[in-house]
Amino acid sequence: MFIPLHDGVPLRFMRAPYVTYGLICLCIALYLVVTLRQNAEGQIAVAAGFGLIPSVFFGAAQLPPELLQAPPWVTLFSNVLLHVSLAHLLGNMLFLWVFGDNVEDAMGHVRFLLFFVLCGLGGSMAHALINPASDQPLIGASGAISGVIASYLMLYPRVRIWGLAFNWIPLHITALYAIGAWILFQLVQALIDPQGHVGWWAHLGGLGTGAALTPLFIHRGVTLFGRVARG
Repeated sequence: MFIPLHDGVPLRFMRAPYVTYGLICLCIALYLVVTLRQNAEGQIAVAAGFGLIPSVFFGAAQLPPELLQAPPWVTLFSNVLLHVSLAHLLGNMLFLWVFGDNVEDAMGHVRFLLFFVLCGLGGSMAHALINPASDQPLIGASGAISGVIASYLMLYPRVRIWGLAFNWIPLHITALYAIGAWILFQLVQALIDPQGHVGWWAHLGGLGTGAALTPLFIHRGVTLFGRVARG
């Protein structure tokens, strides 16, 4: 619906967002390793073994023993680093590239990394709880990145973002309207297609987690919606 390209917000507290860069590089590296070193069957095995399968997580089903697999609780986190296609990967990494640096700047490196992990966990749990009987693996950083998007909206609602609407119409629009429309789209899709091929509830879980944690993770004196979050 909306693809962000650039926001132009300068960093205030750090020289470079090393965690954001590291997460992007890690996701790209894992995608290349899985894609280049595994055949189609191997890629499916990785997705099944390290993606979050709700029915397996809750113990209602089991994977075949020959599949390489992580313990079910580990898949709450491991699924965040995997991506199903190049378009899936590039879309997520573009959102993280545009929004992650300023959120990391507002939190600091260590707290941002913890924030990202917790938002991914929130997205994973929301998806599993809404679809407890699903046998389809959830993979992708969308839940964690949704938390970053929520935080960015709370930090910079009035910043104007360059982006593409419907993948081709150039726009220069405030974050409040761009991200607000994106959130509304996630909510509508989650309600009309809760068990679809896209983890809409993972997105919403990440959004909620990010919104709840942002006031606790940002530097003292950083403002939210134009107000200081804590003294």
